Amino acid sequence: MPLVPMKDILQEAEKGGYAVGAFNCNNMEIVQAIITAATLENAPVIVQASQGALKYAGLEYITALTRLAAEKTHVPVALHLDHGTGFEQCVKCIGGGFTSVMVDGSKLALEENIALVNRVLSVARPCGVSVEAELGKITGTEDDIFVSERDSLFTDPEEAKYFCEQTGVDALAIAIGTAHGQYKGEPKLDFERLSRIHELIDVPIVLHGSSGVPDEALKEAVRRGVRKINIDTNIREAFMGAAKAALEAQPDMLDPRKMLAPARDAAVEIIREKIRVFGSSGKAVK
Repeated sequence: MPLVPMKDILQEAEKGGYAVGAFNCNNMEIVQAIITAATLENAPVIVQASQGALKYAGLEYITALTRLAAEKTHVPVALHLDHGTGFEQCVKCIGGGFTSVMVDGSKLALEENIALVNRVLSVARPCGVSVEAELGKITGTEDDIFVSERDSLFTDPEEAKYFCEQTGVDALAIAIGTAHGQYKGEPKLDFERLSRIHELIDVPIVLHGSSGVPDEALKEAVRRGVRKINIDTNIREAFMGAAKAALEAQPDMLDPRKMLAPARDAAVEIIREKIRVFGSSGKAVK
């Protein structure tokens, strides 16, 4: 089916009390893995591209690959810009065929963040494109974006309420203790803060930096209102682990397909596992 706005997918998730996986892609094999896993699980899915993915594969390739993959499945698929750096990049992705963009103004002062989001919304709304924003800072590294633990700031519930009232954004990423990249220890999420934010805002909540968060913690986050969960590092770990194993088994291998095929299969399995944890398996068809 054609690509759909992320807003449509998340509204259904809010009604059903589950979360939708937003899985980062970097190449054809990972796009195929995301769509294959979602199809097998009969689950709505969000394919997202970060700064690194756009630099590596190119906006046109990411869009074309995802659009083709979506047309070959019956499940709803949205194509989302992850951590957009500003207005110009968001507009470029909107014009390039993305059905959702995230503009990351979390480093800005509150009113500046609001102004940036509203500027993006002014372009996205007429095009039917969804917009995600972020309030609070999530530690770790997301391609070229780095936030230290010292500078991290959890999302203030009252600020989240004000922010949503002033923007009308379609989804809000919040900081409650997750981090981008690989964890050094087990993350401790502030569930009470999450519950309070969910009480105060009428906007789907997004959890970034979710790779490495225990399954039970993710399930609890979903129970308390999270509707979009971002996964990147777990996919990379599975993909590269299988690729390395294939190459070690046949060090003289000259056919990249023999390395990439098992890597793609491994990515499918980890994505299927996450979809089940999020509760979106079987939710694509009513």
